[in-house]
Amino acid sequence: MTHTSGTPLFDLQAEDFGTDFVWGVSTAAYQIEGAYKTDGKGKSIWDGFVSKKGNIFQDQHGQIACDFYNRYKADILLMKSMNIDHFRFSLSWSRILPDGTGKVNQKGIDFYNALIDFCLECGITPWVTLYHWDLPQALEDLGGWTNRKILHWFEAYAQICAENFGDRVKHWMVLNEPMVFTGAGYFLGVHAPGKKGLKNFLPAIHHAVLCQALGGKTLRKTVPKAVIGTTFSCSQITPRSKSKKDIKAAHKADALLNRLFIEPSLGLGYPNESIPVLRKIKKYQRPEDAQNSVFEFDFIGIQNYTREVVRHSYTVPYLRAKIVKATERNVPTTLMGWEVYPPSIYEMLKKFNAYKGVNKILITENGAAFKDRMEEGEVNDTQRTSYLQNYLAQVHKARSEGLKVSGYFVWTFTDNFEWAEGYYPRFGLVHIDFQTLKRTIKASGKWYGNFLKGRKHTKAIKTKKTDVPIG
Repeated sequence: MTHTSGTPLFDLQAEDFGTDFVWGVSTAAYQIEGAYKTDGKGKSIWDGFVSKKGNIFQDQHGQIACDFYNRYKADILLMKSMNIDHFRFSLSWSRILPDGTGKVNQKGIDFYNALIDFCLECGITPWVTLYHWDLPQALEDLGGWTNRKILHWFEAYAQICAENFGDRVKHWMVLNEPMVFTGAGYFLGVHAPGKKGLKNFLPAIHHAVLCQALGGKTLRKTVPKAVIGTTFSCSQITPRSKSKKDIKAAHKADALLNRLFIEPSLGLGYPNESIPVLRKIKKYQRPEDAQNSVFEFDFIGIQNYTREVVRHSYTVPYLRAKIVKATERNVPTTLMGWEVYPPSIYEMLKKFNAYKGVNKILITENGAAFKDRMEEGEVNDTQRTSYLQNYLAQVHKARSEGLKVSGYFVWTFTDNFEWAEGYYPRFGLVHIDFQTLKRTIKASGKWYGNFLKGRKHTKAIKTKKTDVPIG
């Protein structure tokens, strides 16, 4: 699959991945919905975070975002026209429970019911994420993820979602990238809610681990035959040199970025031997917590974009490890400054396949932001198309070698609000003019649609328990 020059040649078709392979796109509620206080929606931590000057690029916000709340039918029809028949989206906790607990907002339930029904009407399978970073502000005011009461709050929220949507939604994900929302939100303070330090990070880690399992158990109890997963951010970690210090630094970074949340769910506990400071989590643990952290997911979603090169650093507390920026290494990068390194997705599939207890793996996010230009009504984003093709070639390599990988979701369907970076980085297969909200399918979106065209539609994801139709 290469030219003689060594340039990858993408000659794969969707059917080369098998008829049981799932193809889709991923999104998140706060990033696309807008309607931030419409129809009784409560305030989320992102509504609070964006209101503080300096937190977001150019002080942008998600109050309108893509206006998906009002335009979902047009977007689903656009998705259908692109031959995409699996749609991953998240539920806004504060749209369903404005105060995080207590009284349910029926208009929020009605919106998601209408969205789910329209997806099914269009032959598109909904894959629902319970939590994609937008905690209700009312719960954050009580400590948010640092407060152990979040176990009760989250269980009640998951139960409401399961009862209202579980008759039609059979594919669920509990948490989205807990390492990111705890690390960026409760240690570095660069994401909502903007908290910093170990005193926030360690309890947030532990409570997220417990909720990860608790959400799975709640769905399992309430939604018969559900296919239940959760998602993890991950990056291949490479030491900068062969020195013992750099190798040790890379080992620690790997434990933090790739192992911290999956291992407790598999009954392996926290990687304390690699990062001794994690032993301080004991302060927040109860005797039953180790067992209550375990849940047998039907699948895990891994979300990979890049790799990280790591070196030893005395100045970084706890880890003694520092990422060497891709922009300083003379390598191809995306607009986010992330290295374009397709083998990373293959290496991550190998890594997560090695865990006993992982039943199935899907790539639930992969994509890239580049400097898209609208010219004569078209966006010819050749870099994104090339990125997707080269990463998919690595996914196919893994699958052809017998590694578990059962699906691939592009991040993301439309350009959207990219958290602290605002609207500057565009990841979408579909361009959005954020002044007019006009949608334009980019060249990458046309390629993906053509790639999916004519394939045999997926029939089922098989679990140990049952076969669940998803086509």
